[in-house]
Amino acid sequence: MKILVDADSCPVSVRETVLRAAARTGVRAVFAANRLIPGLGRGNAVMEICPPGEDSADNRITSLAEPGDLAITRDIALAARLVEGTITVIDDRGRVFDQENIGQCLSLKDFMAGLAEYGLGGKGDGSYGKRELKAFADSFDRILSRLIRESPPIQGKGSGSV
Repeated sequence: MKILVDADSCPVSVRETVLRAAARTGVRAVFAANRLIPGLGRGNAVMEICPPGEDSADNRITSLAEPGDLAITRDIALAARLVEGTITVIDDRGRVFDQENIGQCLSLKDFMAGLAEYGLGGKGDGSYGKRELKAFADSFDRILSRLIRESPPIQGKGSGSV
């Protein structure tokens, strides 16, 4: 299993939380973005710099994702692609995207985009503070622990495998 992070718009505090968890658990963390984000290529965390262009980081994350992985993104369209592939997905506020809610999330996103086109959409609450980080960390820890428990053991030295 691995943790896949849509790093372009991911808050620094979320990236740091993921780095600490990856170091603590030994789970590989992959951060994908269209630009270099300093400090991410250490330990078992890697930085994937994707080519310029719309959706290139999303496409890279989708190509790397396998059942049992955990993805972190606030991009609902990417979340929908990943949920379709049976990947566990949460956003940076701890909201879990799944088969039951992703359609509603996409509809709401489209509705809000339509309102914004006509100048009617609100700006929303773009703030990110301790409350949002705590909600993310609680959800992230719970889901990561569950996925680690459910993942098959890694075959290594002395395990009898060839």
